[in-house]
Amino acid sequence: MKIGELANVTGASVRSIRYYESLGLVSALRTSGGQRAFCALDIERVRVIRQLLAVGLGTKAIADVLPCMTDPASQTSSLTARLVQELARLRAEVAERTAMIEALSAIIQAAPPLSADEQQAQARQDSEHQADENWPSSTPMSIPAAPQRRLSRQLRGR
Repeated sequence: MKIGELANVTGASVRSIRYYESLGLVSALRTSGGQRAFCALDIERVRVIRQLLAVGLGTKAIADVLPCMTDPASQTSSLTARLVQELARLRAEVAERTAMIEALSAIIQAAPPLSADEQQAQARQDSEHQADENWPSSTPMSIPAAPQRRLSRQLRGR
């Protein structure tokens, strides 16, 4: 099966499949014309890769556990140990993010409330940037520029 067919069947992009191949996660034979040729086993392999990526594993971890996951005969306790290790890493990330959320919430709680004019200006700003997912939904207080920025402005004479 050609790479485009594998992409259609698995939902992965052609680019992603090429990337997986470059990492050694999947391998393709080459036709006499140089095109990649995949087999039916690669369908399951790509699906497992996508599933592992979706739950937060990196490609290095996937390379470690993929052989055990796609071949039941090779499943060992090392597979479980590696997955437990990844689960612990994800839980640590969640704990770190939770601490960041709590710290930011405390800063917001300590900040002076916005005046009516500031609230209106914030609402206008939010509506202007509503389509941009990276734009913060609210900015409760003015945060000073980072010290390096202030220093560079001073050095430039601003």
